[in-house]
Amino acid sequence: MKFIVTILLALSALVLQAQDKPFWKEIRNFKSQDSIQMPPKNAIVFVGSSSFRLWKDVESAFPGHVIINRGFGGSSLPHVIDYADQIVVPYKPKQVVIYCGENDFTKEGVTSEMVLDRFVTLFDLLRKELPKAEIIYVSMKPSPSRQHLWGRIKAANEAIEAFLKTKKKTKYVNIWDAMLDANGEARKELYVQDMLHMNASGYEIWQKALAPHLK
Repeated sequence: MKFIVTILLALSALVLQAQDKPFWKEIRNFKSQDSIQMPPKNAIVFVGSSSFRLWKDVESAFPGHVIINRGFGGSSLPHVIDYADQIVVPYKPKQVVIYCGENDFTKEGVTSEMVLDRFVTLFDLLRKELPKAEIIYVSMKPSPSRQHLWGRIKAANEAIEAFLKTKKKTKYVNIWDAMLDANGEARKELYVQDMLHMNASGYEIWQKALAPHLK
């Protein structure tokens, strides 16, 4: 009897611990959807932060492709690393498209080098678990509300691009330049009121940039 009680207490502790993890509710919802109908293998997984989560018509934006959108919350790279084994790896995708890293810089003390290291950790994890999958990184965007972070964000973009050039089956998609005007200023008409998240015009730029690279 004591043994059973111990097991139950341990399981309860694990459940509570999982529920305390950031964005666990969204991850649980993904897993619930999968339990009802598992997405097909050999599809394309979009994973990362709210810029993907809020891309509600992403599937219709890429006709002829099976897109599994696993953008969640205002996630940072450590969150994607934590959950990749649950919301990326099980689908055995042919491509993984990542948009993440911008939110990392909202934490005090985070440097471009740290964001590169985090991305490399995620890349190595995906390459180990999904050796045949192509990994695509969408550059961090020049959000007007985060202009004070642009220097670090751009440096991280450049570092990630340089890293990917040394690896096979990868692509770096630069959306930074297309979201600036001729004077190098943010095109505010591409954003909703918070000047962080995009409207349909912003997503149209992303669609045009990504479409040629999807298998």
